[in-house]
Amino acid sequence: MLNFIIRRVIHSIYVVLAISLIVFFAVRLTGDPVALMFGAGEPTKEAIEEIQRSLGLDQPIHIQYVSFLRDLVTLDLGISYRSGESVTNLVLERMPATLALTFSGIFVALLIAFPVGIFSAIKRGTMVDFGGRAFSLFGISFPNFWLGIMFILVFSVHLQWLPASGFNGIEYLVLPALTLGLILSGILARLVRSSMLEVLNKQYINTARSKGISEYNVIIKHGFRTALIPTITYIGIQFGSLLGGTVIIEQVFSWPGVGRMIVDAISQRDFPVVQGGVIMLAFLMVAVNLIIDLSYAIIDPRIKVGGGN
Repeated sequence: MLNFIIRRVIHSIYVVLAISLIVFFAVRLTGDPVALMFGAGEPTKEAIEEIQRSLGLDQPIHIQYVSFLRDLVTLDLGISYRSGESVTNLVLERMPATLALTFSGIFVALLIAFPVGIFSAIKRGTMVDFGGRAFSLFGISFPNFWLGIMFILVFSVHLQWLPASGFNGIEYLVLPALTLGLILSGILARLVRSSMLEVLNKQYINTARSKGISEYNVIIKHGFRTALIPTITYIGIQFGSLLGGTVIIEQVFSWPGVGRMIVDAISQRDFPVVQGGVIMLAFLMVAVNLIIDLSYAIIDPRIKVGGGN
C-alpha cells in the first residue's frame, strides 16, 4: 500500500507540473495584459516598459516559468495584475463556494442515481425500469444552464421559495446543487443500472441466494458493493470536471466560485489568477483521484491496491 501511495504521489506531481506548463504558456497566447490595462489610451513606450518590469513580464518567458515554479513550491501563486491582492488568498476565498457546490451536486446525484439505478436493474423490463431509463435519458439531454434558468423561474420568480443568486446561506445552495445533481444523476443512474445487471448475473449472487441470504443483503451487500467500483471511478473523474466545469452554473446563479473567477481573469488577461486557479483545481483533482484509487480496496477486498500479492 505504501509503495502504491508513493508512486501515485510522484505521478500526481508530474501531472501538476504538466498542467502548470500548459496553462502558463497557453494563457500568454491571449495577448498582452499591459495593453489591456491602458484600455483605449495611448501609453508611451516608457510607461509600457515600466509596467512590464514591475510585473516581471520583461524577463524571457522561460525565466518567468522558472520563477513561477519556484514560487509554487512555497505555495506562492503570485499577485493579481488587476487587484494587487495575493492570488493564494483570492483562490482560497472562492474555493469554499466551489467545493460546496461540487460536493452538494454529487450528493444530490448519488441520492437520486443509486435508488433509480438499483430498482431499474432489479425490475428489468418492467415499467419501473422503463421509467428509470426515461429519467436517465432526460437527465442526459437537458442542458444544465436551461435547467438552472427553469428552476429560477419556478422556485424563485413564481413560487418565491428560494433565492435566485448569491451565496449567503444554505438556501442559496439548493437550486445550483439540484441543477448539477439532476444532470449528473442521469448518467450515474444508467451506470449503476448496467453495473448491477452485470453483477446480478454472476455465479456468486446465485450462490448467496441458495444459502438463504435475504434478498436485501444479496442486492446491497453482495451486488451493489461490487457494482460501486465503476460508479466511484466515474464520480472521481466527474469530480474534477465539476470543480472547474461549473462555470455556467456559477454564471446562471451568480455563484462566487473559482471557475467563474478564472473566466473573468482570462478576459482581463490576469495571468497569475488564471495560473493559480487552475493549479489549485489540479491539486484537488489529483488528490481526489488518489483517494478514489485507495477506496477500491476498501469497497472490494479482492482488489489488491498497487498490484501486490
